[in-house]
Amino acid sequence: VQLQASGGGSVQAGGSLTLSCAASGRFSDISVKGWFRQAPGKEREFVAMIGVSGATYYAPSLRGRFTIARDDSKNLVRLQMKSLKVEDTAVYYCAASRVWSDSRENFDSWGQGTQVTVSS
Repeated sequence: VQLQASGGGSVQAGGSLTLSCAASGRFSDISVKGWFRQAPGKEREFVAMIGVSGATYYAPSLRGRFTIARDDSKNLVRLQMKSLKVEDTAVYYCAASRVWSDSRENFDSWGQGTQVTVSS
């Protein structure tokens, strides 16, 4: 599975962005699809994931502002982000896993990342 994230950009605090992750290969066979992010000088951290049943899980600090959704007919997973904060600035990565876990080590396919910059 090859993944490609898009939709990043620059936005002012309080604004919204929607990221998309397109996949080639048998994306629909991958049970868990997720998003991670990495800010400069920080570890890559979990953002959200969605299972084949549509079950979702979010990093507690992001719950309520971020929404993950999948469209298996289009091999897409999206991350809708609203009420963005300066601290949301990071490179956002989509990833795929066969395990329901928010641990980065369980995600074995990664996209190249898309930059999100939030200014005050």
